[in-house]
Amino acid sequence: MAPSSLTGFFTPRGWGLLAAGAVALLGAAALGREDLLALAVLLICLPLLAAATLRLVKPGFQVDRSFAPPLVETGTAATVTLSIRGRPASVSLIREGLPLRFGASPVFRFPPEGGAETGTGSYRYRLRSGRRGLYSIGPVTAEFLDPFGLAKTVHTLGGTNQLAVAPAPRDLPPAPIVGPAGTDGSSPSRRRGTPSEDDVTTREYRYGDPMRRVHWAATARHGELMVRQEEPVTAPTASILLDQRRPAYGSPGAFGADDGGLLTSEAFEWAVSAVISSAVFFAESGYAVRFTDELFRPGLSRSPSAVDADERLFHGADGLQDLAEGLAALGLADPAQVTGGPAPAAPFGDLLLDGLSAGRSPGPLLVVAGRISAAEAAALAPAARYSAQPMVLMVSDRPAEQRQAQRILHEAGWSTVAVGPGTPVPAAWSLLHAGNTPEPSPAAARSAARPVRSAPSTGAGRGSE
Repeated sequence: MAPSSLTGFFTPRGWGLLAAGAVALLGAAALGREDLLALAVLLICLPLLAAATLRLVKPGFQVDRSFAPPLVETGTAATVTLSIRGRPASVSLIREGLPLRFGASPVFRFPPEGGAETGTGSYRYRLRSGRRGLYSIGPVTAEFLDPFGLAKTVHTLGGTNQLAVAPAPRDLPPAPIVGPAGTDGSSPSRRRGTPSEDDVTTREYRYGDPMRRVHWAATARHGELMVRQEEPVTAPTASILLDQRRPAYGSPGAFGADDGGLLTSEAFEWAVSAVISSAVFFAESGYAVRFTDELFRPGLSRSPSAVDADERLFHGADGLQDLAEGLAALGLADPAQVTGGPAPAAPFGDLLLDGLSAGRSPGPLLVVAGRISAAEAAALAPAARYSAQPMVLMVSDRPAEQRQAQRILHEAGWSTVAVGPGTPVPAAWSLLHAGNTPEPSPAAARSAARPVRSAPSTGAGRGSE
C-alpha cells in the first residue's frame, strides 16, 4: 500500500523544509546571493532524498500470525497473536488488514515500549464473526519515517493467513434413532472387542503387526499369515446428504458473495447448520457420519476449507472437527460454472441409489434439502429402502409448496418436514420426530423386500465405503 499522492510523501517537517527552500530560492534569485541558492538547494533536496530512500529501500520484517483456537465457531471469539521482528529507523504505526465484516482494523505502535532494543513486538486482538466463512487476515501495513522525520511511506509486511469460521452446532432435543437394519440385529456400540470374543475379524498380515495378533486358525485356512482385527460388532454409519444446488435455495436476490467469498443464502445457511447439528447428534449416539451431496459425491469436494476434499466418512471428535472445518467455506454450486460437456446427472437419482446400496451398515439417512419438486421427490423416494430410518428436512421460503413432495416421500416410507429458514433447527428436528414416522405403503414394503442390488463402491479417500 503506497501513498496515493504527493501529499502522502512528506511529514509537516518535510513540508516546512520544502517551503523554506522555496523562499530561499526566490531570495537568491532576487538578491543574486549564491549562499542563499546553496541553502535553497539543500533545504529542497533533503526531503526529496528522504522520500526517495524510503520508497526504494523496503525494510526487512518478519511477520507471524496465529489463531487460538485454530478453528473458531460462529459467534465465538478467536484470539489473534501477531508477532513482528525488525529494526525500523523510527517508531512506526502498523495496521492489521481485516475484512470489512470484522470492523475497523487494529493499529499498533512498533516497536512497542521496551522492544526497541530487540526489534520485536507481540500484539493480541480478538475477532468474532456471526457468519461462517474462510477469511483472509492480513497483510500488515506499516507507516515508516526517515531518521530525520522528513518523509513517510507505507509498506506492506508479511502475507495473509486464513481464518476458518465453522458453523456452530445447535443442541438438538432427544429423538429416537433406529439402529442399523443388519442381518444380525446389532445396534451401535462404542465398546471395543477383545481377541477372545466372537466379533474378531481377520485380515492379511502387514509389516509391523505384532505377532501376538496372528490368527492361527485363519492362517491355516488361507495359507498365509492372518492377523486379528478387533472391531465392534458393527460399524454403524449415519448418512447425511446435503442438497447443494443453487436453484434449490432462495430467490436470486438472496444470493451474494460476501467478504468471505461464499455463495450462499439464508436457507442454505439454515441447511448447513442442520447438517453440523445432526452430525454431532449422530456421533454422540455412537455413529460414524457419512456426508455426501445430492449425487453421492463427497459433500466437501467443493469446499476450499476442507481438510480432505475426497473424504466421506467422519469418525469421532476429530472427524466432527474436520467436517465442521470443511463446512466453513462450503458454498452453493453455481450452474453457471458448468459449461460444455454432457448434461449433469439428475439429483437424487441412480448415482445416489448406487452409492447407498453399496453401504455396509444402513443406519439413519438424513436428507437436508431446499425446494424439492415432485419429480425429484419421486427420484429420491426409492432410497428409503437403503436406510433403517429415512428422514428429509426441507427448507424454503414457502414450505407450504412442498406438500406434494412430502406426500410422495411419505408414501415411500420417509419422515419429512418442511420449514422456513426462520424456524430454529432444534424445532424442526422435533417436528421431524414428533409422530411423523410414516408407515410404508404396500408398494414401498414390496420394494424393501426385494434383494438389494450390488454396485461398486464409489468411495474415495481413507474414509470411503
